[in-house]
Amino acid sequence: MTVPDTHESPAMDGPALLRPLTLRGLTLKNRMVVSPMCQHSAVDGAVQDWHVVHYGKFVLGGAALVLTESTAVSSDSRVGVADLGIWSDDHVAGLKRLGDFAHANGAAFGIQLAHAGRKAFSEPLWEGGRALSPETLDARGISWRRVGPSAIAASGEWTEPEMLKREEIEAIRHDFVTAAERADRAGADVVELHFGHGYLLASFLSPLSNQRTDEYGGSLENRMRFAVETARAVREAWPDDKPLFARLSCLDGAEGSWGMEDTVALAKALKEVGVDVIDCSSGGLTEETRRSNVPRGIGFQVPFAEEVRRRAGIKTQAVGIILTPEQANEVVDSGKADLVALGREVLRTPYWPAEAIRALNGAEDFSAWPLQHREWLARRHTALSRLGVTNSDEE
Repeated sequence: MTVPDTHESPAMDGPALLRPLTLRGLTLKNRMVVSPMCQHSAVDGAVQDWHVVHYGKFVLGGAALVLTESTAVSSDSRVGVADLGIWSDDHVAGLKRLGDFAHANGAAFGIQLAHAGRKAFSEPLWEGGRALSPETLDARGISWRRVGPSAIAASGEWTEPEMLKREEIEAIRHDFVTAAERADRAGADVVELHFGHGYLLASFLSPLSNQRTDEYGGSLENRMRFAVETARAVREAWPDDKPLFARLSCLDGAEGSWGMEDTVALAKALKEVGVDVIDCSSGGLTEETRRSNVPRGIGFQVPFAEEVRRRAGIKTQAVGIILTPEQANEVVDSGKADLVALGREVLRTPYWPAEAIRALNGAEDFSAWPLQHREWLARRHTALSRLGVTNSDEE
């Protein structure tokens, strides 16, 4: 059965968070994005019913763009053994199922492409999220490999990665390209390149994890080379009318490693090769130091998005402890970022975007809810109003 687009058309004015944003040939109905969050629930990389419900509820919740979790470009590049994958044509149908539901219900659909590198193959978060040992992986019959720019482990719990040869770097770049081609066949409107959180491309950026002496190590330009070449290659393969995002750890969490000057330089280089939005995160280079230079607090990563936007002249996406509609609206309205990504808040309240629209437009605005829900909620609101219950009382 085909489900119609049951959300009303977006307004062209009003609160900044609710205004449409056009990126190449894609117009997002508002500025709210669901951030990638690993679910550790795939089977051999394939979408399961869990993913259909998990992503579907965010689509119904009113977000403009829903991004998948870290989706592996090769079987040995998964963050967790049960992460989604896009290394096989067999994965396309399941991902297309997610995209088709998003499109039928008024949302855009994006796939985050990733290679975990030296941090590949971890436990599910509910089991601790620790690195799986070679013995455990072998006992489970999992073909595994951890690779990096240099033979330097991410931390004491991770095995030492194999140092990638030049031809292997080229092969991984090709994996990203073929993954993007599959994402297009799956109907994705956006692909996001995961260049953060200490995974493979991020580990090439830091002088602490990258101690190569060839053209992929040493100077900042050399350490950025793999990321820039990968973005260029994906951009050439990705349809010109579809936007390309890149997630960066603006500060990678380790002192004396990667900082804002480096991030701005990389953002400028990525813009030159066709990246449209920088998704500004932080931390993750190693497990021991992943937050040492990133003090956490309300909206703690918003200043990164603001600085990249201002200095690199590129659109940005802010993420990190954004809690209220008013806070999110201020981020966009003040020009600190063009998009706001939500993670834990939409896990807790999948209809957070719809509630944000109601909070910013007025308590009687149920236009962001699906048609199938809207009348029920409007009648509830009317009944509660007659009883003297206000919107704040409902919360």
